[in-house]
Amino acid sequence: MEQDELAGWLRLTLTTGIGDTAARRLLAAFGLPPAIFAQPAEALCEVVTPAQAQALQRQPAGLDARIAQTWTWLRTSEAEGVARRIVTLAEADYPVSLLETADPPTLLYVIGAARFSLTDLARSMAIVGSRNPTPQGASNAQAFGRAFAELGIPVVSGLALGVDGAAHQGALDGAPADALATVAVVGTGLDRVYPARHRALAHHIARQGLIVSEFALGTPPLNQNFPKRNRIIAGLSQGTLVVEAALKSGSLITARMASEQGREVFAIPGSIHSAQSRGCHALIRQGAKLVESVQDVLEELPLHGNATPAAPRSEPHRADDDMQATEENSVLNGIGFDPVSLDALCARTGFAPAALQAQLLEFELDGHIARLPGGLFQRVVRG
Repeated sequence: MEQDELAGWLRLTLTTGIGDTAARRLLAAFGLPPAIFAQPAEALCEVVTPAQAQALQRQPAGLDARIAQTWTWLRTSEAEGVARRIVTLAEADYPVSLLETADPPTLLYVIGAARFSLTDLARSMAIVGSRNPTPQGASNAQAFGRAFAELGIPVVSGLALGVDGAAHQGALDGAPADALATVAVVGTGLDRVYPARHRALAHHIARQGLIVSEFALGTPPLNQNFPKRNRIIAGLSQGTLVVEAALKSGSLITARMASEQGREVFAIPGSIHSAQSRGCHALIRQGAKLVESVQDVLEELPLHGNATPAAPRSEPHRADDDMQATEENSVLNGIGFDPVSLDALCARTGFAPAALQAQLLEFELDGHIARLPGGLFQRVVRG
């Protein structure tokens, strides 16, 4: 992209009152941005409102500085093999899956491995869920992310804490070195990483995946931008898997958008006592497919194409060998798979509190259980 071309696209997207819908109408009517800005007010008013037409005839405040900032960003080298790009609606690299949605972004900022493009997402899966998952929820997200990536299916998520981060990490762990592992769609400008604690994860994704944003450089983490970016997560993916979600959560927004876009929605069930499972249970009641393994998704969406996929190293919800060796342990059986208090566990097992606490500590150190707020314990099945 040349600097003059960049200037036209930035002016279009940064003009006050011109959103993606108006921009698409203008592009359809007049062609590329330079032709739009060459139109008289009368012609513009046939496509957009008078206020929008008037705004188009004025250069946005600070535009020159934004152009210089973005041009410098594009030309600044990342790590070896990592590229910075801007993909517009007019380019062949714009993902077809997004074009098929009702509100595709006018342009996308992209950082990632130079050998990959967004057109590599002809088959991909979104994994979303709570920012505060249970230990089992985080384990499930990582295991499903890894299993999809092992099958050559890129994982799309939002780089948020919790389920998103676990899904990205699982995909990075499972993908072959030459494969697109995961795509992170973020709600800020790409000149910053949010949340900051995912900085190392973002750098890893940039080496074996892509990071995408529709927001201009310098855009901070504004609350209203995260629900907006969710339509891109859903739009880039052939299906959306919700791992854990409360009844009011951004994950359900993503699932709704996926359904509205004609994409499949999947949900993992959980404990009837967990608030983080209620969103998934609501989705299942509304028609989302209940998922216990990756095979449940593949039965609905043949994401592996015509080839027979290799079996993943481990399926979500399948205990590892060490866990199987302790399956009959009365303490683990007493815990079950719902959060439980120490008193309730004493009653179930008949163990004295001191002996039980020692056993629980051993299992916690081995990763078989997790200690939850409120003095509760939960069994964790690792993928």
